[in-house]
Amino acid sequence: MSDQMYPVAARQRAAPNFRTIALIVASAMFMEQLDATVLATALPTMARDFGVGAPEMSIALTSYLLSLAIFIPASGKIADHFGSSTVFRTAIGVFMLGSILCAQAPTLLFLVIARLLQGLGGAMMIPVGRLVLLRSVARKDLVSAMSWLLVPALIGPILGPPIGGMFVTYLDWRWIFYINLPIGLLGFVLVSIFIEDVKGKADGPFDLLGFILSGLSLGSLLFGFELSSHEGQGSLSIFLIAIGLLFGIAYLRHARKHPAPIMDFSLMKFTNFRASVIAGSLTRISQGAQPFLIPLMLQLGFGLSAASAGRVVIATALGSMTMKAVQSYILRKLGFRTSLIIFGLIGTLGYGLCAIFRPDWPMALIFVILYLCGFFMSFQFTAYNTIAYDEIDRDRMSSATSFYTTFQQLMLSLGICVAALALHGSMAIRGAENADLNDFSVAFIVVTLIALTATIWNVGFSRTAGAEMSGHRRKSDAASDH
Repeated sequence: MSDQMYPVAARQRAAPNFRTIALIVASAMFMEQLDATVLATALPTMARDFGVGAPEMSIALTSYLLSLAIFIPASGKIADHFGSSTVFRTAIGVFMLGSILCAQAPTLLFLVIARLLQGLGGAMMIPVGRLVLLRSVARKDLVSAMSWLLVPALIGPILGPPIGGMFVTYLDWRWIFYINLPIGLLGFVLVSIFIEDVKGKADGPFDLLGFILSGLSLGSLLFGFELSSHEGQGSLSIFLIAIGLLFGIAYLRHARKHPAPIMDFSLMKFTNFRASVIAGSLTRISQGAQPFLIPLMLQLGFGLSAASAGRVVIATALGSMTMKAVQSYILRKLGFRTSLIIFGLIGTLGYGLCAIFRPDWPMALIFVILYLCGFFMSFQFTAYNTIAYDEIDRDRMSSATSFYTTFQQLMLSLGICVAALALHGSMAIRGAENADLNDFSVAFIVVTLIALTATIWNVGFSRTAGAEMSGHRRKSDAASDH
């Protein structure tokens, strides 16, 4: 990947301010991630206000997922046509408008429509925000920029439940959506001031049929994964996943013939991109499972209150923030390949330790282990999100970001699916109606074993992969200079 990936003007202006650019993009991602998790806490209260049963409120979550599934693959093409900064700014505006409408919703139907609009904004914010960063930051600063970018995105899901509980208890559920407005407004203004608008190269007609097929496939898969974690929805979940796979096969057949497919699988020919997608996907199955399993285990298995469980789980966010300070140093010393192998094994096995957590363990020890898990997992995701673009030239950057983000979203949802299936499978074998600590242990072991297979792909990275990004030089290379 040559330096021509970044416009000269953008490099000259952005290099001193890469943290500013990363935090601007991160603020939008934080808003999106916070909103997604805050809502779950308020669903029972909202159900009472709308006069419906609590299970019916799940459509407020799934309607948002539907928008993500449909529009994320198209985000790169839209950014190429209208400019990444313009689309990112518009996405923030659409998300804010959707938030206002959600807060004003008088009925469940109105809320669902507003969530669809909010999801359209979210679908554009995630991949286009990453694209803004890739186009605005010099390659030598990309590791540090990605570290700053991902921390707020990791914190959002951790802070969501306690903030949601606070709003529902002391204020009103509508404040869940109003909180997005000051964050979004600040991001909108800062994007306009600091980030240059860059358009991509048009590489063919818009892939309308691919857009429809990918939307049907991803929407069905995400719905199926989501429903798998709900009791009594197993048959519908399996049906939707099967439909998603069928449309996915249809899309792959179509994409081979289209000159500019909406999701460009030819990107998988790039060694580092392919390894990052596959290893990152396997790791994200574990990462997606943890926010589902750990709070449940602490409440159902340990008997902790939701508030107490939340105070323990926040350890992972603290670990993620700590990693930001040392990420660049570690990559410079070890390089991408070695650090991903070592930190991947430690982080994954650390989450595997959750399988043997028991109520008689000191809570301080559990907190420290979760802190270290957040530390090592944060490193992996920053490294994967950076090394993926090592060989991608500027003209294909938008396609790469939408492709990568689609799989990222899909695998996090699949993590919940795998964890739920393992949990329910263990309960079924025992003939039990309620989960106990042994069932949680089985679920943790299953997702840990899956994540460990990422090591195979981490070993496949070249020893010099991403050397220009990390600044890592092997001893033999340094010696040859003298």
